[in-house]
Amino acid sequence: MTIVTADFAMSLDGCIAGTGVTVDNPGGHGAEALFHWIHDLASWRERQGMTGGEENRDSQIMREWFDATGAVVMGRLMYDTGEKPWGDNPPFRAPVFVLTHRPRRPVVKQGGTTFTFVTDGIHSALEQARAAAGGRNVDIAGGADTVQQFLRAGLVDELQLHVVPVLLGEGLRLFDRIGPQQRKLEPIRVVDTPRATHLKYRVLK
Repeated sequence: MTIVTADFAMSLDGCIAGTGVTVDNPGGHGAEALFHWIHDLASWRERQGMTGGEENRDSQIMREWFDATGAVVMGRLMYDTGEKPWGDNPPFRAPVFVLTHRPRRPVVKQGGTTFTFVTDGIHSALEQARAAAGGRNVDIAGGADTVQQFLRAGLVDELQLHVVPVLLGEGLRLFDRIGPQQRKLEPIRVVDTPRATHLKYRVLK
């Protein structure tokens, strides 16, 4: 059964990126602290076409997420900031649907990643992603504005947060601008490691 997920590394004060996000500075100022725990994991390195890395609980959680994801939805800013560093063999290994107001022909990359540009909104992007996911999950990759749109529309089924023990002070907060409606979450799993606390929730509808 296809479910819609959102999976983010987050500071303790709720930021998923720093200030000053641009094409040349995709994570914003200070965001490196959110991702230090990922870079040496075996599962992450495999996804980047590298060898080695640490096999631990953090790596298992990342591999579980990679293996479960059959399609991805992202915003145009995330695509624009990632297009150059992802190169010819992006780490998604799945169809990616990019929300945009600027039409563009699909971009086919190595490793099974195809970027399709969707100009008619989040429901259309999700419908196309579900059809392409082959029964696996659809992940809403970001950025913050894209995930907030899906949360406001009640389209996210599961939320996984990797809470890193750092305070950014300011930056892009995941749960800003999701509206006044109270949303109840059911805890699925809590895994605490020295690098991050991994929180997984079901979003109750």
